[in-house]
Amino acid sequence: MEQPEDIVKTFHLGETEITLMGTAHVSKLSVEMVEEHIQSGDYDCVAVELCAPRLESITKQTWWKNLDIYQVFRKKKAGLLLINLALSAYQKRLADRIGVEAGQEMIRAVQLAGEKDIRLEVIDRDISVTLHRLVTEVSFWQKLKIVGGLVAGVFVGEDISEEQIEDLKRGDLLHSVVGEFGDELPEIKRVLIDERDQYMVGRLAQIAEAESAPKKVLALVGAGHLIGMLPTMQAPPDAEHLKKLDTKPPPSRWGLYIGWGICVFILAMFVVGFRQSPELGEQLIWTWVLFNGGFCALGTLIALGHPVSIIAGFFAAPLTSLNPTIGAGMVVGLVESYMRKPKVSDFETLREDISVYSRWWKNRVARLLLIFFLSSFGSMIGTYTAGASIVNQLFG
Repeated sequence: MEQPEDIVKTFHLGETEITLMGTAHVSKLSVEMVEEHIQSGDYDCVAVELCAPRLESITKQTWWKNLDIYQVFRKKKAGLLLINLALSAYQKRLADRIGVEAGQEMIRAVQLAGEKDIRLEVIDRDISVTLHRLVTEVSFWQKLKIVGGLVAGVFVGEDISEEQIEDLKRGDLLHSVVGEFGDELPEIKRVLIDERDQYMVGRLAQIAEAESAPKKVLALVGAGHLIGMLPTMQAPPDAEHLKKLDTKPPPSRWGLYIGWGICVFILAMFVVGFRQSPELGEQLIWTWVLFNGGFCALGTLIALGHPVSIIAGFFAAPLTSLNPTIGAGMVVGLVESYMRKPKVSDFETLREDISVYSRWWKNRVARLLLIFFLSSFGSMIGTYTAGASIVNQLFG
């Protein structure tokens, strides 16, 4: 098969020859190229754009058995799981239109490495670290933009031909897409693309510098990463920088400051109201409860939450909105997970169900995440609506 020159590059790190191949994660041609290279017998190591958890998910197909949905909500990881599922849903929707499994070239590479007893290395950063850095280091508005884009891609995405996918793989359109992405969402591009480019080059350097370094490595990465990795191959990140890229930073304290600021402001408004008259003070409290609890309950209802979850949302939101250390979505999610525990079948079909928007309400795991998101969003709307109404009643 003729190999496009712009997606296959060869470098030397020490005495190890590394062949970087850019692939499209949804492409039949990429699968064929991977098969041809590995079956040639030229390589004693195959490196793939996967992390250890994603490799385990591919090889064992039982990741759901280790997923405790109750602990996900208790440890405040529902947002991370929601983003991960949205990304998976978008990629699967794209794969279904093309007719090839998303990431099939990586899956095939893992299979062939096992069959031919070739050393296999994972070089991508752990997905949990990437998502954590995305949540903690990216501004609220940029996260809102990417979630909106994912929702549009999952639910109302336009058709795309395999020819367009192959154009992206060759880099004709991908470079401009990545450039535009970087201009509009620079923080997201840095975390999702630039940092991982550096990390994967650093991992390849580690493999090449090890005592048992392979002689020839075939490194399979997405074509978009290939563009960013090429300059870094000349000066790979050292161990200290690699450790920094693999660290989960502490969450930003701005959210806590804003949350406590809202708490102090609302309580102060209550005091002002009661000083004017007890009736006005009570009216302000009812405004806070009805708006905050009502919108949270409405969000839970839209997600088809259990009646007990809807009631829990109504009573929890007015309190959690005054305590930034706990969210209404977490409380409602915990209640829902107790009232309607997900079944094994929900986990088994989750990957297929999330690619069809109507199934999000039928799959108990996906619906739990919808309940978390919509109840949280409802509580947020209720907080600002109630706050505006309270200010208007006092000073309008």
